[in-house]
Amino acid sequence: MTDVTASAQSGATATGGAFYRLVWKWHFLAALYVLPFMALLAITGGIYLYKPQIEAWLYADRLTVPIGAEAMPHEAQVDAVAEIAGITRLRGVTDHDAIDRSTVIEFDDADGVRSIAWVDPYTAEVLAVTPRDEMVMQIVRKLHGELLLGDLGTKFVELAAHWAIVMFITGAYLWWPRGSRSWGKAFRLPRGKSRSWWRETHLFTGFLATILVVPIIITGLPWTDVWGGGLSYVQERTGQDSRSLRFGGDVPDSTESEGDPIPFADVFGIAKAEGLVAPYEMRPPTDTEGAFWIRSASIDRYNQTELIIDQYSGAVLMRHDFSDNPVVAQGISLGISFHQGELYGWVNLLQNTIAATAALVLAVSGFAAWWLRRPKGSLGVPAAPDAALGTGMIFLIIGLALLFPLMGASLMLALILDWVLFRRLGWFRAHTA
Repeated sequence: MTDVTASAQSGATATGGAFYRLVWKWHFLAALYVLPFMALLAITGGIYLYKPQIEAWLYADRLTVPIGAEAMPHEAQVDAVAEIAGITRLRGVTDHDAIDRSTVIEFDDADGVRSIAWVDPYTAEVLAVTPRDEMVMQIVRKLHGELLLGDLGTKFVELAAHWAIVMFITGAYLWWPRGSRSWGKAFRLPRGKSRSWWRETHLFTGFLATILVVPIIITGLPWTDVWGGGLSYVQERTGQDSRSLRFGGDVPDSTESEGDPIPFADVFGIAKAEGLVAPYEMRPPTDTEGAFWIRSASIDRYNQTELIIDQYSGAVLMRHDFSDNPVVAQGISLGISFHQGELYGWVNLLQNTIAATAALVLAVSGFAAWWLRRPKGSLGVPAAPDAALGTGMIFLIIGLALLFPLMGASLMLALILDWVLFRRLGWFRAHTA
């Protein structure tokens, strides 16, 4: 909602006065940073929503297999992968418990590259081996989460998410009917031509996106480095962190034995007997004292039970159900499921698809409305009184720094640069229409 009315600058007093213009200016400046990221995240996030469907199409030749008489041992399938690609670390084996599905083996190859192999369980033929980071949807995911820039990229994405919240809040204020703009006009479909149509499209889409996109932004914050890391720290201190058995901790070891470890097939069988829902993801022990870890890889969070199984006796040493997690950990996990469009079936998927589309249209329309409105040779920053760095502003910065550390830090940096450099260069100065 970057450009609100064609004559907003000259008529701002009638629609809210100085405060309205100040909000508009903050909205505009936030959008300068946010909108390019919003467009990228909307595209990549919208694509990633359909990861199962896209991979089923891309990898149809390796996901399904002709039904045979009897499956070969999983160990033989792992050996077949080792013979072709070398295995320096076996990360996991996934069994879909379906007669027409291949076995999926995740491993580090002879060069230490994390890879995925698909194996025909009836013949132990290796159907394909692909480095994990070269898989299409993994690239989309890394582009969405870190811009393919690693840890540095995640900071840019997180900062965009924080400022997007500011953009949506200020945009909602600007959209709210006032003056001659009635509720009927606020909810009507876009009309007009050229700049007027883009402006109306931005307003209408902004309202829809605020409702649909903000929850997606909030549920994605636990993945972020700074905000998410702080949340994890608070969870640990308050006993509200996840109790997952995946990464060890207080997980029990197997009992001492002079016998051989049980076959992988027995581990999958125990998981099925314990009521776990397929597909099953299993990680073998890394030494003679370790135990098998196996879980349900169902997209339904309530089904994602984990087991620790003694590698010699097959005894279930520990079980962890989703309901065993503290309330906060459950809420965060369900939020992530919502973020990925998995929480309540096709309705969630459709809702997030509409949200991604709205976010993309919002970004494009915001850019178009700004480009058509801006005076030639300038950014077209909305005319507004400069906010003095008074007590209220200081408390606002402190509050933002505590709630959203990256946004607070960027705001303080922007104010310092504005005072030291930008004002002298005449950058980001308001221009009257």
